[in-house]
Amino acid sequence: MIPRHLKALINDDKSMRKISLILGPRQVGKTTLLEDMKQGYNRVLSLNCDNADEAQLLVDKSSTSLRAMLDGYDMVQIDEAQRMRDIGLILKKIGDLHLPATIMVTGSSSLELARGIYDSAVGRVWNYTMYPISLSELADANGPVEETLQLERRLIYGLYPEVVMHPEKEQQVLLQIYNQYLYRDILAFQGLKKPEVLLRLVQTLALQVGSEVSFNELARELGIDKVTIERYIDLLEKCFIVFRLSSYSRNMRNEIKKGKKIYFYDNGIRNAAIGLFSPPNLRNDVGALWENLMVSERIKRNHYARAVGNLYFWRTTDNRPQEVDLIEERNGEIYAYEMKWKPGKRVNIPSLLSTNYKVAHFEVITPNNFWPFVRP
Repeated sequence: MIPRHLKALINDDKSMRKISLILGPRQVGKTTLLEDMKQGYNRVLSLNCDNADEAQLLVDKSSTSLRAMLDGYDMVQIDEAQRMRDIGLILKKIGDLHLPATIMVTGSSSLELARGIYDSAVGRVWNYTMYPISLSELADANGPVEETLQLERRLIYGLYPEVVMHPEKEQQVLLQIYNQYLYRDILAFQGLKKPEVLLRLVQTLALQVGSEVSFNELARELGIDKVTIERYIDLLEKCFIVFRLSSYSRNMRNEIKKGKKIYFYDNGIRNAAIGLFSPPNLRNDVGALWENLMVSERIKRNHYARAVGNLYFWRTTDNRPQEVDLIEERNGEIYAYEMKWKPGKRVNIPSLLSTNYKVAHFEVITPNNFWPFVRP
């Protein structure tokens, strides 16, 4: 089993006596993490809410009944909690009992959880996000030299645990995840009337990775209104399929001010959306794939390192625009990164960026130097 960085974070926070809420897409290893976290505990109650009977065990129970049910356990685990009705109220009641047990809750999306838990159980829950395996976690397990040799495979097939663990069947496993698990929570979400449009939207976004996205253009291309586009993208974000970066703008008139880019949390899912798994040397989108991989890995790195900062991209509106793939703003300073799959000629910091902002650091991230960028 590949050790996950999230385990150390959760263990570090035990003294806070909060309910640990672990969110993340399906098939990224949340259930496996729960199994691993059981080590050292004698009495563990594990509920998998994908099982309808288990999902009902805590529903409609008084605080007295909940105490009687949970008292005596060292750890209580509730897996796939979005399946449990009134989960927010239930966790509020459990949190107010101040049980000595460690309480861990997982969910494959924040659609229902966000609406229930954050309203009812605020102050009682600490949130964590579990992503597909990070390059850093693989480097810890296998060594950075070995993982550098596997970089092209990660670029194409991504980092879902089942994909990583079955390299001889990675394409089949990836397509199973994409077709059977990825959209389950979205398609079950009340009010989603056009699932075929959602799938077309994902394919369109996959083709625009690394480029600015216009919601108006997406609406025209897909034949639906802008409000629906925004709603669907919000759903995709809440189910951890995509995330967006906004443009960085502070004081220049010719900066992009309301631009946005949309990336995928996993390269394999992006490639599955368009059905393209050819190797990097046969592709014309390898630059976009490298950018997607590095930006998503930076998000994982910052989450596990508890690094506080905001991520953006930067671009001007000139006829010959200047741009930077990733701007990281932390502690009032700007760190700028450009992603290049093929190391080549020297790339300098854009003159308009360095002239108008105090840039603490500028770096070009390539396959030759990426490890410090993605490791906590």
